[in-house]
Amino acid sequence: MSLQSDYFFSFKQNKTVQNFPETSETIAHPDGLLAAGGNLNEKTLITAYKKGIFPWGENNGLPLWWAPDPRAVLFPKELKISKSLSKTVKRNDFRVTFDKEFDTVIASCGPDRGESTWISSDILNAYTKLFNQGYAHSIECWSQGEICGGLYGVSIGQVFFGESMYSKKRDASKIALIFLCDRLFHWGYQLIDCQVHSEHLMKLGAETLSRPNFETLLHQHLEKSPSDEAWRA
Repeated sequence: MSLQSDYFFSFKQNKTVQNFPETSETIAHPDGLLAAGGNLNEKTLITAYKKGIFPWGENNGLPLWWAPDPRAVLFPKELKISKSLSKTVKRNDFRVTFDKEFDTVIASCGPDRGESTWISSDILNAYTKLFNQGYAHSIECWSQGEICGGLYGVSIGQVFFGESMYSKKRDASKIALIFLCDRLFHWGYQLIDCQVHSEHLMKLGAETLSRPNFETLLHQHLEKSPSDEAWRA
């Protein structure tokens, strides 16, 4: 992605980045772009997520930071399962696990976002560190002993920030999402951040919120803890 640097806020390369611009300062083209630069260390990423900001892509080697309006979200208990997908679930063709193959899942997600360079080595390293520290998680969908789809994201408080998903077999990522919503609901999570609108997610029950409404919900649930069982069994 190539952008004119004077169109958005640019960070200096510091060890940590704590002072993001206000999310109301995003630009219109491309919609939701807020800033460029900084780094992808734990403090920067966690600070960003808590403010409703996420990294996606880069410009001249600098991470790009986004806060789109409206924001796509999914409430775990409001997931919609179609009749055909329900039949797939009942056939029990898949086995689902979490946090077993994080490296495999994140490495497989890049091309699924339509941009083969989206998940760079910096992204891989950054989120692997978050995984090792207990912030990032993966859901793996298996068929005949092999991973055929999954998703990954970041967990803070009672909010799960979905990052990306992929399928090598039909419905595999949807099965992973069903499993995730079921577990999150039982663990006391209140919100899944889906970031941007897509017809695929809307059919599964996602909806869009204005940025202010999203940030209000975010702040309500970030400081609350999920069940002690979360991500343990």
